[in-house]
Amino acid sequence: MQVPTPAGLAEWREAADTAADASVASHVDGDHVLLLRRWRRGGAPTVVLVHGIGMGQQYFGLLREALSAELDVIAVDLPGFGASPEPEDSRTMPELADLVAEGLRAMVDEPVIALGHSMGTQVVAELAARHPDLVERVVLIAPTVNPEERSGWVQAWRLLQDLWNDPPIVALIGARLYAQTGARWYLRKLRSMLDHDLRDVLPRVLQPTLVIRGDEDRVVPAAWASQVRDLLPNGELRIARGKGHEAMVTGAEPVARMVMEFSA
Repeated sequence: MQVPTPAGLAEWREAADTAADASVASHVDGDHVLLLRRWRRGGAPTVVLVHGIGMGQQYFGLLREALSAELDVIAVDLPGFGASPEPEDSRTMPELADLVAEGLRAMVDEPVIALGHSMGTQVVAELAARHPDLVERVVLIAPTVNPEERSGWVQAWRLLQDLWNDPPIVALIGARLYAQTGARWYLRKLRSMLDHDLRDVLPRVLQPTLVIRGDEDRVVPAAWASQVRDLLPNGELRIARGKGHEAMVTGAEPVARMVMEFSA
């Protein structure tokens, strides 16, 4: 398997801009719009990518490009992120999971691999627990929120510490996507994220689950990643060496390889 390694912002933009090659569907519930882009690979397992706070499907550009070499890929824009318009109210993580489930039921015939990053791990964990018929396997990359640091200010500080050790591409991509989201919606979604306790959900995630942590991740300390693994009935933990919280941006290769091996 050959997997791209990021050379910088230009390579990420090239991968992200291949969204034009995808089929696009939407699921609308009131003023909440879920956008789903799909890169089809007939006969292959389907992986669904759910982004973190402030991001959108573009954030997965390099990882999505790598995974689509062997998997059927669906990447979502949650309401208010990416190209999805901002709704009036912020739904809870279980409510977002239900919205994703409704969108997927119109697209897939077989259970999927549900992959989330950061806040997206909270959504896919709820998806797996609440809609087990839709989810065959789960991947949690940099799961949030560490219960010892359940504060917006502390989380922001940890993210800044994490960015300090990352290549400039991470800050550049993050700044672009955060600006697209806007401060108002980011703060409203942050409250929903902090109000949700992943520990309550993990024991109900019965599917095989892979937890991935970058060994330099300041947002997700090693002890918390181990606790996530231990709370899962069928979980395993793998470490992306030399990676921080944004592991799939600073290099898709190790994360893609882990996901491919897990999905085989």
